[in-house]
Amino acid sequence: MNETLAGWLQILLLVALLAASYRPLGDFMAHTLTSPRHLRVERAAYRLGGVDGDTDQTWLQYLRSVLAFAVVSILFLYGFMRLQNHLLLSIGMKPVDPDGSFNTAVSFVTNTNWQWYYGESTMGHLVQMMGLAVQNFVCAAMGIAVVAALIRGFTRKHTDRIGNFWVDLTRITFRVLLPIAFVFAIILVAGGAVQNFDGIHSISTIAGDHQSMTGGPVASQEVIKELGTNGGGFYNANSSHPFENPNALTNFFEIYLILVIAFSLPRTFGRMVGDNRQGYAILAVMAAIWIVSVGVVTANELHSTSSPAGHAAGGMMEGKEQRFGIWASALFAVSTTLTSCGAVNSFHDSYTPGGGGLLIFNMLLGEIAPGGTGSGLYGILIIAIVAVFVAGLMVGRTPEYLGKKLRGREMKFASLYILTTPAVVLIGTAAAMASPGARAKMLNPAEHGYSEVLYAFTSAANNNGSAFAGITVDGTWYNTALGLAMLFGRFLPMVFVLALAGSLAQQQPVPVTAGTLPTYRPQFVGLMLGVILIVVGLTYFPALSLGPIAEGLS
Repeated sequence: MNETLAGWLQILLLVALLAASYRPLGDFMAHTLTSPRHLRVERAAYRLGGVDGDTDQTWLQYLRSVLAFAVVSILFLYGFMRLQNHLLLSIGMKPVDPDGSFNTAVSFVTNTNWQWYYGESTMGHLVQMMGLAVQNFVCAAMGIAVVAALIRGFTRKHTDRIGNFWVDLTRITFRVLLPIAFVFAIILVAGGAVQNFDGIHSISTIAGDHQSMTGGPVASQEVIKELGTNGGGFYNANSSHPFENPNALTNFFEIYLILVIAFSLPRTFGRMVGDNRQGYAILAVMAAIWIVSVGVVTANELHSTSSPAGHAAGGMMEGKEQRFGIWASALFAVSTTLTSCGAVNSFHDSYTPGGGGLLIFNMLLGEIAPGGTGSGLYGILIIAIVAVFVAGLMVGRTPEYLGKKLRGREMKFASLYILTTPAVVLIGTAAAMASPGARAKMLNPAEHGYSEVLYAFTSAANNNGSAFAGITVDGTWYNTALGLAMLFGRFLPMVFVLALAGSLAQQQPVPVTAGTLPTYRPQFVGLMLGVILIVVGLTYFPALSLGPIAEGLS
């Protein structure tokens, strides 16, 4: 089949499957988050944790629960890695260094899954299964729980209660993530992904050399890494490794898993607020950015002018798997950078300036198209609030969104949310570029080397986890700096989101009048896109000008 035709068919089939999943999955998640009934296994989990599943929390209690769970998870995972040589199924792996353990524990608890290490030669099977894979489930559930709290802020009135974090976390894990992961893990195994408890084997290659190969519970971790937009791979090569991603069919399913929950959550939002049109408007914004990004990155990689070799070959194949080609690689790269996934099936450092620059820009937008599990939706709802505020300024009317007035208090929380990630990214990048030791870790000089550093802090602060991979981050400075970027980038926005939810829940809804801005029409979709590009995108224009833009113009 012609490569162009195959590429188009793949994109169209992906869109069709996502469209088919939108309503049933979105409705099911809405039911999960609003049902008064607890399953038996959930009640057992509540008793084990000493939780009253029928009691709601204030936003401060909800936040304390989120932060307490994160702290305990980080400490547990840190200790797990430091003591892994004493554990079962360690397969001879040594304890992980303190700074590396800190970075990895923070990375997996914040849904970032940034990896400075070679997974197949650093982590034992028990750490992979009970440490990293478990965090892939619960940190993804945490993101959906937080956006559920924000939605309740819009739907509730005259109350200081926005739900129960422990109930949300448990339900999402047991009812949504585990069943889907179970089914698709079987599909990946059927497609050739590895799932065993083998240790390290030495094999003879065709050339007569010897190579060490590590088996393990790969498929079960691979599926939740994509479904929960986590991204941490069992192997250093991540989803370009044939044990994780054996062929074009498994690659297609992995892209689908990256996108399906995040693209279905707008339906959940529409159902929970009682107006499905609101969900369609949010979906339209997400889809528009995703479609444009796929087109631009694919075009840049197919029609490379920055590399004579790439131009002569008919496309930039450096750093891409022959099994997937340019179309599937670009589709995966866009999907993983527009979500908080970070899984990769190609080497982003080898992309053209235009393609690589847009991958950075995708993350700089806040990963809202469709974004991570939960984090993408609460990020774009903040954008919607800012868009309503801007529209209110234009007509001199107090802005309202979904029946709630956006007063000074609410706008302060929204503004702080928007400012947090740029501050973390730009301060971190500036600190790295000002440090001779940090600059020495760049593989490439000049603009491309700067892009590697900018990409690293963008990926960490936005909890993505992918990398240009040219930069060497295995060291105390980067492990600590990027770990702090992940912490601030994950939990500071959650503070402002939950505070906003609590403030909204206390209000009395205002009636719809002739002056109320319709937030479900195409005009509002266009306004949101403008706010995203102007308010969010232009924040980073000077930083991008020093890196991918300068490289593309040189």
